[in-house]
Amino acid sequence: MSDTKAAVQSPLLPTYARADVAFVRGEGAWLEATDGSRYLDFGAGIAVCALGHSHPRLVNALIEQGRKLWHVSNLFRIPEAEALGGRLVESTFADYVFFTNSGAEAVEGAIKTARKHHAANGNPERFRLITFEGAFHGRTLATIAAGGNPKYIDGFGPKVEGFDPVPFNDIDAVRAAIGPHTAGVLVEPIQGEGGVRTPAPGFLRQLRELCDEHGILLVADEVQSGMGRTGKLFAHELMGVTPDVMAVAKGIGGGFPLGAFLATRKAANGMVVGTHGTTYGGNPLAMSVGLAVLDEVLAPGFLESVARKGLAMKQRLAALKDQYPNVIAEVRGEGLFLGLRLHVNNGEFAAAARAEHMIVIPAGDNVVRLLPPLVIEENEMSEAIDRLEKACKRVIAAAAGASAGASA
Repeated sequence: MSDTKAAVQSPLLPTYARADVAFVRGEGAWLEATDGSRYLDFGAGIAVCALGHSHPRLVNALIEQGRKLWHVSNLFRIPEAEALGGRLVESTFADYVFFTNSGAEAVEGAIKTARKHHAANGNPERFRLITFEGAFHGRTLATIAAGGNPKYIDGFGPKVEGFDPVPFNDIDAVRAAIGPHTAGVLVEPIQGEGGVRTPAPGFLRQLRELCDEHGILLVADEVQSGMGRTGKLFAHELMGVTPDVMAVAKGIGGGFPLGAFLATRKAANGMVVGTHGTTYGGNPLAMSVGLAVLDEVLAPGFLESVARKGLAMKQRLAALKDQYPNVIAEVRGEGLFLGLRLHVNNGEFAAAARAEHMIVIPAGDNVVRLLPPLVIEENEMSEAIDRLEKACKRVIAAAAGASAGASA
């Protein structure tokens, strides 16, 4: 390879359209780029850095455990995994936890659990899951099939069987889709990649009732909505609904790769020795960081502060929408899981925000997500509104310039 080619060609597989900025350090809600400029981070690594960047408690947990033991495999007991699993069981509906490395792995495990439940009960034909249009469950072969987006499925051979998509918020469509092969319903309590789409009032409760009526499982994908993001530990709590199986990831590790799926004893009755496994999942390093995250999120007043900050942020965004109605069409979300549906292109708006040194994340339905660290401060929220207003002005000016150029 020539020196010129080596200089311009990245060794990374070109599956991302990466923004031309790189970061070298972070603190709280701020990132510092290679040129020394600072960015207000309302992406948090796509809802991952729940406690912000370089949180002292997480750094200390990582260093302390790193000096002792990183990995042993699940051929042996892992006390740190038992401790974090115990805390999660105490804090949720679940009786069991299985630790993974990512959200997609967690969803895969949840899917397998739902299928195995019915097989263990003598009904192996019940393997299909009802899913929802606009959903995102990961990038493995099974999870892209569950999500149903042709953009992610096309070109990868036959779609994995076993998923029946219906419109989100359409309980009649769910009812009609239930058949003799149905194992359960897989749902995000709030769709993230789909555009911060919240369920209609009572929709999740109706799903729970249908699952109970037909003897099938309710499987929640809380990879993006969980770990305090909505002001509750998990978003299903907002709707007063309890799932049978749940996938979590992202914020649970605060930036360290970590996921899990949780299940009731009844739902997990088929998951016995040898039915599922992982090499890295539940390693002492990840578990120690996860324990530190959970200590912070479950500290007295923390979740209440997220709900309070989320409400204040939503009110300010509503005022911004009123000020720029030709840019912002709708404010969505709960807690600090917020989105702006736009009249302008969401990619262009994200670029305009980046020009103002603020990070927002595009999503489906022409939405940009606002996913700040849950430890965001009041003055940083005010700064965010100022920068979003400047981004609105930028896209208005750009549209006016384009219009003038076209008419010239």
